[in-house]
Amino acid sequence: MPFGRSILLAAARNQTLNDFALHSAIVKRATRKFMPGEHPEDALAAGAAIAATGRGLIFTQLGEAITNPEAAIAVRDHYLGFLDQIRAKNLPAHISVKPTQLGLDLSFDECERHLQTLAAKAEQTGSALWLDMEDSTYVDRTIDLYVALKQNHQSTGIALQAYLYRTPDDLSRLMPLSPVVRLVKGAYDEPAKVAFAKKSDTDSAYFELASTMLDAAHSGGCTPIFGTHDLALIKRIVERATATGVGKDNYQIHMLYGIRDSAQTRLVAEGHTVKTLVSYGAAWYRWYMRRLAERPANILFVAKSIFG
Repeated sequence: MPFGRSILLAAARNQTLNDFALHSAIVKRATRKFMPGEHPEDALAAGAAIAATGRGLIFTQLGEAITNPEAAIAVRDHYLGFLDQIRAKNLPAHISVKPTQLGLDLSFDECERHLQTLAAKAEQTGSALWLDMEDSTYVDRTIDLYVALKQNHQSTGIALQAYLYRTPDDLSRLMPLSPVVRLVKGAYDEPAKVAFAKKSDTDSAYFELASTMLDAAHSGGCTPIFGTHDLALIKRIVERATATGVGKDNYQIHMLYGIRDSAQTRLVAEGHTVKTLVSYGAAWYRWYMRRLAERPANILFVAKSIFG
């Protein structure tokens, strides 16, 4: 793993740095590159501006590893209300949640009940629910949750991480469900025994998985979503889609708020379906450090936002 990435991921786990950052006005200002603000209203306002450019939206309230049942219920209730706000504002938006936000570490069954409630509400409000993927220790349980949700809520999506060795098998397991899959590279500090350490290996794995998803999409067996800011990789995937006869309306490209904004707009102009993930909430530190670690060159942008 590159040294800069490993340092940033180590910092993400440091509780002292977490506590400092959450109370630092300077660090908070730096986060504005990747999130419009901590409050739902900030996210909704940013989302309205993005939607005006022809993009769809994915909203997520930051946070993970809930440690008591009441907190998980609060997260569920927040999203239930947020879905009503999305509908009231007529935004083309979905929500994306981490299972540990809904108490996966406490009770699988209770977490599933919360997710079933959210998936039903999302469908009622013209939205959809996404399951984020967390570190490798959660993959089996997250896939089990997805399988349970797909029985009644076909629009529900799941994220899979290309840098995990196991992901081709996980994708194969899901294919009979006609899954909705957002393929990402992966942003956690994983040991070498479970994940590729070299970027080039992850990129190769990503393209192979993307090709498998496109092949399945050709016969309606998968809805491929490509969550990456790697423009060279996107170009290869688009070329592969064209070669296999998969139209632009049969796959999507997802990117984060504040990253490659001009590229997102260009892709929309070229006829692609593009959705922007907008994050908000006070528990942003670990998520923010992982965003920096994905591409340490982003630190330059942070410096400009602090001192520029």
